[in-house]
Amino acid sequence: MSLKLYYDFMSPPCRVLYVLLKTSKCNFEPKLLDMGKGHQLKPEYEAINRFKKIPAIDHNGFILMESVAITKYLARENMISKTLYPEDSKGQARVDEYLEWQHVGLKLPGNLFFRTAFINPLLTGKSPDPKQVDSYKQKMINALEEFDTLWLGCNKFVTGDTINVADLFAAVDLEQLKLPNFDPTADFPNIAKWWPKVREHFNPCYDEAHVILNKVIKLNASKLNKNIK
Repeated sequence: MSLKLYYDFMSPPCRVLYVLLKTSKCNFEPKLLDMGKGHQLKPEYEAINRFKKIPAIDHNGFILMESVAITKYLARENMISKTLYPEDSKGQARVDEYLEWQHVGLKLPGNLFFRTAFINPLLTGKSPDPKQVDSYKQKMINALEEFDTLWLGCNKFVTGDTINVADLFAAVDLEQLKLPNFDPTADFPNIAKWWPKVREHFNPCYDEAHVILNKVIKLNASKLNKNIK
């Protein structure tokens, strides 16, 4: 196959690209790497991606990393549906506007909470500092409030009335917050109304990409309930 995707389903950006390619019926070779076992750090993968991170693609020898850059490249190469990344300049600008905002606006606060409440305790075997968890949780809630009101409060979807890659990036990022036993829909009505629509649009590929994550969420639910209140 001419296109290879290096991914791990525990990574949100990897899940985004997997769903995009599957939904668009793109012919690609999935190359699963287990980050938990350090597959991305092995010399054979370093030869492909010198930064030793995923996701990455190999398109006929052209190596590219970073999910947003990959998404735009796939769109230019006509490998994903044109409805998911608009062809017109203004439509692209709106999608790009969100993709730029989300790095610090939504992803960073969510990742800090996720790492403090879930990853660090998992790696160290120690309970997280409640004050630190609460601090990052509040910052994440503030970010969700902005997303709920400033993005979804005036649109049916993230950038307007039509679903696109911006919605997929946002929805997949929110899935990760379930690991520390947090429900992003509880206090955010626009998110609660929008999220199922994104899942429905990208199914069955969306659910397929989240099978492993959902299993981990269920396995850790009882333990996490003791740490996050």
